[in-house]
Amino acid sequence: MDAEAAKMLGAGLAAIGAGLAALGVGNVFAKFLEGALRNPGAADGQQGRLFIGFAAAELLGLLAFVVAVLLIFVA
Repeated sequence: MDAEAAKMLGAGLAAIGAGLAALGVGNVFAKFLEGALRNPGAADGQQGRLFIGFAAAELLGLLAFVVAVLLIFVA
């Protein structure tokens, strides 16, 4: 395998991480909505944790995207 093929393969694998981050964001919001519907009184207290979970999942997706771009254009 030459270096260009390995670079593109690594970028493709990093792009999978960006797709999985979308699943993570969906899970965060789904679990919050499930909990908020079960106990509406506690939903306001959990909203901060919702945004922290969203930010963490989105950060992992952005990092995977940055790794893919670095592999394609810089390495």
